Amino acid sequence: MQALFFTLLQVVAVALLADFVAGVIHWLEDAYIREDTPWIGASIGKANTIHHFLPRYMTRHNWWQSSWDLLLIAVVVVLTAWGLGRLTWQVWLFVAIGMNANQVHKWSHRTRAENGACINFFQDLRVLQTSAHHGVHHTNPKDVRYCPITNLLNPVLDLLGFWSALEWVLAKVFRLHRRPDASIPGNGPDPLWLPALRAEPPPVR
Repeated sequence: MQALFFTLLQVVAVALLADFVAGVIHWLEDAYIREDTPWIGASIGKANTIHHFLPRYMTRHNWWQSSWDLLLIAVVVVLTAWGLGRLTWQVWLFVAIGMNANQVHKWSHRTRAENGACINFFQDLRVLQTSAHHGVHHTNPKDVRYCPITNLLNPVLDLLGFWSALEWVLAKVFRLHRRPDASIPGNGPDPLWLPALRAEPPPVR
């Protein structure tokens, strides 16, 4: 019984770690990556901007379109753990949860009818992040609730001012400042491509 409890405790810890790492990635994208960011602006930067203007647009994407970047990170983690001789079940679980963070994120933007009984069940149990919880992230100024997998970490991190503290450190040490989010009124003009996206018909399901 003690071994089972310890294993379950590790499962929860790994899941929360994956949620935290996904939150860090989400925060970096929101705070510092824009369309003009070298190398990744045209892909990750634009996709993130689209998401802030049109949050439900991501529900049109398949698994690969939503998760290719997380899959690449997962491959690096697995290869690194393998090279160090540390490819444990905990690493596999971390990778499995982490590379699906955007899928859980996507589910929080879908309706209950779109999600189906299974996803709704786990959202109702608060095992997966709920739409109401994540919706706060899309409330201006969009600088809280970055962790996308569970409802557990965000209240603690936001209460501690964790993300604003990180931004303060980066600004003081590296002179790296949070960049304006054009989806927030007063932060700049809308992207030129936005009207065309808004005019797109909904996908046929």
